Amino acid sequence: MEYRSLGRSGVKVAPLGLGTGNFADPTPEDEASRIIHRTIDAGINLIDTGNSYSNGESEEIIGRALAQGNRRHEVILATKVFYRVGSGPNDEDLSRLHIIRACEDSLRRLKTDYIDLYQLHRPSPSIPVDETLGALTDLIQQGKVRYIGSSVHPSWKIMEAIMVSELKGYARLVCEQPPYNLLDRRIENEIVPMCQAYGLGIITWSPLAQGVLAGRYSSATELPADSRGALRGGIYSERITPQGIAIGKQVVSLAKERGISPAQLATLWVKDQPGITAPLIGPRTLEQLEHLLPVLEMKLEDDLAEACDRLVPPGSAVASFFNSAAWMKQRLI
Repeated sequence: MEYRSLGRSGVKVAPLGLGTGNFADPTPEDEASRIIHRTIDAGINLIDTGNSYSNGESEEIIGRALAQGNRRHEVILATKVFYRVGSGPNDEDLSRLHIIRACEDSLRRLKTDYIDLYQLHRPSPSIPVDETLGALTDLIQQGKVRYIGSSVHPSWKIMEAIMVSELKGYARLVCEQPPYNLLDRRIENEIVPMCQAYGLGIITWSPLAQGVLAGRYSSATELPADSRGALRGGIYSERITPQGIAIGKQVVSLAKERGISPAQLATLWVKDQPGITAPLIGPRTLEQLEHLLPVLEMKLEDDLAEACDRLVPPGSAVASFFNSAAWMKQRLI
């Protein structure tokens, strides 16, 4: 397996990463632990979580799993800060107070002395970037954080952070983590070329488009009872659109023609797009993980890439996976 550089950093990561948004909701801890250990055994070394996932329980599960067999140093451990994690007025956003407190809490839950990649889960609508970067720089100098990144940021906010880092000597972002799949290709317009130009890695989430590209849904209104769209509703159900379902059916047919599964094709497509460091796969079960591991060694052929481009043109979208970001206006074809 060929490992990839994470932006301008010296860190090498596998071409797929493990996303843990399902841990504790709905994946139980014993299954999540098996997923983590099998992931590491397969050579995947990036494990991504967030302090708000299942109210911190995802971090706790990861911490206990890595403690089994002393596997902490085998992985690049990534988590995030921004969303509310308490009831107080300073228990959210990207202030110095919240970042330092949230980092200490994440370290405790993860049972580790340091976080390899600490990411800003969303851009702050009000906190100056100087305050945020100053706090992150202090955490790096204290040895509690190794690298920093952003998640679901507009290109201008990423660029602002880079320039402030350069001007004031703060730690520099090494990567951005946006949503990206065949149904929502809008990062190709600005975020991908900006990251390529300034040496940022791109770790993406939702390569299966919440299962739409795997043929999970037949209707945008009658959702399977055990699907994320039905269980969580809100922004998750909004991402399931009639246009997306129609594209998903064509992906199923295209995958059958190539002798692979729709889930493998959707993941492979993201993995081999220009500028992408690694998509995060988020299996709910060990069986789902095993099904996606062969993608590590697959290569997206040019004619297959062109066939996918004909389904959804580059830079366009038929479903919005940025619908948790207030800054992104919804423009769908």
